Amino acid sequence: MDRLTRAWLILAHAHLRVAEFQALLARFDNVESIVAQGRGDLKDVGLSDEKSSAVVSPDDDCLSRALKWLDHDSHHVVTFGHDNYPELLTQIPGRPLLLYVNGDIEALHLPSLAIIGSRNPTRGGLRNSVEFARYLAQQGFSIVSGLAEGIDTAAHRGALDVGGKTVAFLGHGIDRVYPAANRDLAHAVSVAGALVTEYPLGARPLPWHFPERNRLISGMSLGTLVVEAARRSGSLITARLAAEQGREVFALPGSIHNPLARGCHELIRQGAKLVETASDIMNELAPLTGHMLQNTMESARSETPTPDSDNDYDELRAILSHDPITINELESQSGLTIDQLSSMLLILELHGEVESLSGGRYALSG
Repeated sequence: MDRLTRAWLILAHAHLRVAEFQALLARFDNVESIVAQGRGDLKDVGLSDEKSSAVVSPDDDCLSRALKWLDHDSHHVVTFGHDNYPELLTQIPGRPLLLYVNGDIEALHLPSLAIIGSRNPTRGGLRNSVEFARYLAQQGFSIVSGLAEGIDTAAHRGALDVGGKTVAFLGHGIDRVYPAANRDLAHAVSVAGALVTEYPLGARPLPWHFPERNRLISGMSLGTLVVEAARRSGSLITARLAAEQGREVFALPGSIHNPLARGCHELIRQGAKLVETASDIMNELAPLTGHMLQNTMESARSETPTPDSDNDYDELRAILSHDPITINELESQSGLTIDQLSSMLLILELHGEVESLSGGRYALSG
């Protein structure tokens, strides 16, 4: 076991706040020393009895699961104060002590834009989400959202469609996918960007987790774009958090007859910037990014195979037909792994070449 990583996990599982951690660090010098203290010493620094007990008597099964999860090359924990910790998150109230990351840590350090909105959007809302994400990802922004159905899903897919970076903040443990229908999308995000959560492995998608994680979506981003939202929605809460965090808030206007435009109109009345094109957002955020956007996408494109340039895609096309086939059958016929196929099928679906059918089956479109 990595003693330092184990010590950080103990503190995270005890739900320590950053301010509590900093007080302990000032007293005991380092993380490993903190977890070696007795209950009384921890309480003397102001830690509650419950948290002190959790530090002194940690759940070894939970720690073992987390450490085993970290054996994978793309699995990481990012701790407060480390260089890998996203700089913008250090500036917000309630910043997490530790983040679990599945994917590319570098995606956490790109200039980011959050795209959020309704889980049940109109077709126009979905189209706008995809198109804004595509354009901004091509300009070098990492597209941040929450992997929810609707606008979130469209935003992630738009970034993936152009080989861009995208980050999904989760309201549950990193070892889960919610909603289950986004399993393939979650895998593609972990390959092209990162899945991130503050919740420990095994944590369920409880209702209050999602408002909590929304502060990280807005806090991670230079700006937040609300595509469609009803007057009472989680998207408006996220937009309010963004404003409180000193971030830019953007909203797309819509028809006065569309109830999902009313939340955006309310935001605009409250001072959010009305945007009609993605270049409106670029004009606002480009001065904040400086040199960060230069060459970002050129580098990403040089490393990311496309369906038109990769031989594996040609082999997969040769196996697919208009008759539905399961991913397990594709695995046995192609020699590719399930993870590779999930990512490739999603990319082909985004390009309109493949349809995802019920029962985990796939077929050529048209």
